[in-house]
Amino acid sequence: MGPFEKKHEYPGKLIIVEGIDGSGKSTQIALLKKWLDSQGFSVFFTEWNSSDLVKETTRESKKKNLLTPTTFSLLHATDFADRLNYQIIPPLKAGMIVLADRYAYTAFARDVVRGVSPVWVRNLYSFAVKPDLAFYFDVPIQIACDRILSGRAELKFHEAGMDLGLAGDPRDSFRIFQSRILEQYKSMIDEFSLTPIDATLEIHDQQEIVREAVQSALKGYSKKRTLHAKRAKVFWRKFTVS
Repeated sequence: MGPFEKKHEYPGKLIIVEGIDGSGKSTQIALLKKWLDSQGFSVFFTEWNSSDLVKETTRESKKKNLLTPTTFSLLHATDFADRLNYQIIPPLKAGMIVLADRYAYTAFARDVVRGVSPVWVRNLYSFAVKPDLAFYFDVPIQIACDRILSGRAELKFHEAGMDLGLAGDPRDSFRIFQSRILEQYKSMIDEFSLTPIDATLEIHDQQEIVREAVQSALKGYSKKRTLHAKRAKVFWRKFTVS
C-alpha cells in the first residue's frame, strides 16, 4: 500500500505545509500557529529533519560527503518515522492539531531529484499518516531564489545541491536544484490533492486563504484543550503508538 491512501482515525488534525526553499511556507505556518493558539486550540508543531535520533549521524555524514541518494533518503525516512511515532501520532491521539513544516512530500521531491525512484521513495513512506490538510506554497523559482540568496552570505553544500554536480558555483547549483524540486512539487498537486497557495501574494493575503481552508477542515472538530496540551513534549510518556 502506498502513502496516504486512507484517512487516519485519530481525533486530532494534521495540517502540513510544503514548498521549495524561499516559498514562505514557514512564515505562514508560524502565523497559523499563533492564530490557532489565540483561538483556544491545542496545537503541536514539528518540522522536517529535527529528530535527535539521526541528527548527529546526518550531520557527520554530510560533513564527510558520505551520503548516496539512497542513504540520504533512508536517513530522512528514519528521522520522519521517529517524529511520526513520538511527535505526530501521540498529539493526534490526544486530540490536538499538529502543524508540520514539511512532510513526506519533501522526500518525494528532493529524493527523486537526487536520483531515487519515485515509486521506491513513495513505498518507503507507506507508513505515513495522511494529512487532513496539505498546503503547497507555489512560487516562481526566481522569486524564491532572490528571497534566499539576498539574505545569505553562504549556502550549505547539500542545501545548494552541490553533491549532484549541477554547477560549480553554489548559487547556480541552488537555482538548478530548486527548479527541479519545484517541478516535482507541481506534479504532486493532483497526485496527493495538495492545496496550492499563490506564494507571491502579500503575507496577510496568503494567511487569510490559509485560515479559511483550515476553518473548513476543522468543521466538527472540538477545540477543547486536552489534558496534556500544555505539556506537549512529554506526550510519548503518556501514549503508546499502535
